[in-house]
Amino acid sequence: MNDYKRRLRRLAAHDDILLDELAVEGRAPPVLPYKTTALLRVAATVAVDAAPHSFQHAVALAVDAGATTDEIVASLEAVTPVTGAARVVQCAPKLALALGYDVEEALEQLDP
Repeated sequence: MNDYKRRLRRLAAHDDILLDELAVEGRAPPVLPYKTTALLRVAATVAVDAAPHSFQHAVALAVDAGATTDEIVASLEAVTPVTGAARVVQCAPKLALALGYDVEEALEQLDP
């Protein structure tokens, strides 16, 4: 049987062992590179409109995995069709702060 079918079946059945394995921080599914998994976590953080601390954590994992700031911002942009523009606009300042950039301060300096 195909492995993806077995995994989907286990997830659909709420297999606690598999779910516990997946919940371990830093453990990527074997078919995904760690950097890809970290970028997906950034995207998921946007999707759920997580707290600023969660953005900091997700960004730190992505950077540790070798993601560039451009790739991290692209993760935010990539979820726009799914989450909607309002969610992306709401999360952009939190992601920016996690990257060490205070976009709200920068925007204030642009105002006359």
